[in-house]
Amino acid sequence: MQKIYDFIAQRPSGELVRLSQFAGKVLLIVNTASKCGFTPQFAGLEELYQRYRDRGLVILGFPCGQFLGQELSTGEDAASFCSLNYGVSFPMMKKVRVNGRYEDPIFTYLKRAARGTLTSCIKWNFTKFLISRDGSRVLRFSPMTKPEKLAPLIEQLLAEQPIDLED
Repeated sequence: MQKIYDFIAQRPSGELVRLSQFAGKVLLIVNTASKCGFTPQFAGLEELYQRYRDRGLVILGFPCGQFLGQELSTGEDAASFCSLNYGVSFPMMKKVRVNGRYEDPIFTYLKRAARGTLTSCIKWNFTKFLISRDGSRVLRFSPMTKPEKLAPLIEQLLAEQPIDLED
């Protein structure tokens, strides 16, 4: 059975990021956009990252321009925008598609693991997927869910003991 750790993402620079390096950590994966009404959520995401990263939270931002073209032209531009305007220090990935024929396999997996209301499609920017330390639980949150609302669940997942997936 496939897990989130079986996938490889790509940084805007082209560097490959094996998600297996995050095994034993709590993951928050978000499809982002730089020119969206929800863009101010970057500040809340960064706050969560600063508060919990030393305890094992990893946030991965995946820029996406599928929703009214609200993302800059490249992942490099998006990462630069996020850093300059919101102080984002969590990893930003290469610009991806989250729905349709050319969607990134990570999002195919996430949508199957945590279906949305009425459909599995991602309906807008800043859909959030929170993944337990062992990768067995994937929770999905709408763009309307502010990052700070996830803090109690993040704390709960961080309190769980990391499992050695090599055993």
